[in-house]
Amino acid sequence: MTALRFAHLPLALACALYATAPAQAQSLLQLVQAARSYDTVWQAARLQLDAATSRAEQARAGLLPSAGLTASVSRTHTEVTRPPVDFNGSTQSAGVSASQPLYRPANRIGFEQGQRSIDVARAQLDAATQDLLVRVSQAYFDVLAAQDTLSFVQAQKAAVAEQLAAAKRNFEVGTSTITDQREAQARYDLVIAQEIAAENDLLVKNLALDQLAGITGTQPLPLAQPVQLPPLQPGDVTAWVQTAQGQQPGVRQAQIALDIARLETQKAGTGHLPTIDLQAGYNTAHNPSGTATAPGMNSRTHSASVGVAFNLPLFAGFAVQNRIKETLALEEKAQADLETTRRNAAQATRAAFFGVQSGHVQVRALEAAEASSQSALDANKLGYQVGVRINIDVLNAQSQFYQTKRDLALARYNVLLGNLKLRQAAGVLTEEDLGPLDGMLRKH
Repeated sequence: MTALRFAHLPLALACALYATAPAQAQSLLQLVQAARSYDTVWQAARLQLDAATSRAEQARAGLLPSAGLTASVSRTHTEVTRPPVDFNGSTQSAGVSASQPLYRPANRIGFEQGQRSIDVARAQLDAATQDLLVRVSQAYFDVLAAQDTLSFVQAQKAAVAEQLAAAKRNFEVGTSTITDQREAQARYDLVIAQEIAAENDLLVKNLALDQLAGITGTQPLPLAQPVQLPPLQPGDVTAWVQTAQGQQPGVRQAQIALDIARLETQKAGTGHLPTIDLQAGYNTAHNPSGTATAPGMNSRTHSASVGVAFNLPLFAGFAVQNRIKETLALEEKAQADLETTRRNAAQATRAAFFGVQSGHVQVRALEAAEASSQSALDANKLGYQVGVRINIDVLNAQSQFYQTKRDLALARYNVLLGNLKLRQAAGVLTEEDLGPLDGMLRKH
């Protein structure tokens, strides 16, 4: 027993450190907001959206005018045999040119694809946001469940200690055997081991929540008692599946990918089409020493031009035809990927829906079991006092009672988290959905 107590001490001190941390208790929404500014996965998705927006603006350049400035300085040495000419001179030139696409269908399609890529990044950010909400909620309820488990184990330890003390007294006065005392001692040692495991689990769960939220010593607010679980709305799985097949971020990404693939096929088809550009330019050249034909004569020339450039591809070695075949195959692949994603979303939504539905039934069953276990424990205690029950009966009843309380608390947390996962599977989970959960917390 002494060795157990000393082995128990480091964990107890670590948990006490968390219990006495100076930080104020936080609600679920507060920890989500802290995690949003700390979580690198979510930040990466947000930066991906910024990059996609800039990339789309690059595609816009194919529709806008372009201009360039050129300048050069050159030295020329010219020798002519007949008539004899030996000329050394320099030329300074500068020019500006501009071009405006008038008809470039591939550029227009590229711009549309760039805009759709923004929608893809936005869907990825939505998925990352929903994943962050679920991860923080999972870590939050994991800590609460670990706290409940530790509380129940400690309550069981106190009850077993009383039973052990009673067994010792009864043995001393001769009303019970040494077997009762040893059974109570064995159960007490077992509960001590369970308490050590529960304290370690709570410490690990606290560290996980700290790392996710970027806060040291997080203290999540517990649920207010009695717990009233929100009903499952809507109660029809078909409605949830239909929502998931239209709004789930993965489905949206697959749908946009199909749209981009179709645009790529259209772009490939423009390989046979002409392009028309409006072009303009202005150039000036200065020859301080003249030219080979007019040496010594300082000259300056200016030229300006405006025109329309027309280009029509005639033959490219069947590259266009094969490119179209490639994009058509990729378009069919994108269609198959979309259908796969929809099926997976529907299956995940059904599983989440029936999980929440089953969780509600399980909670009601465990509530009834808790009441029955309490009655059974009371009856066994009374029977032990009047001599119709033995010590092991009371110990078993105590173990069943506290195990039922632990199972009930965990089932409630699973239902609350299951509701969030169902909304995530359907693609409709938002930060506002955490408001009702925050309202269920006990405010200090």
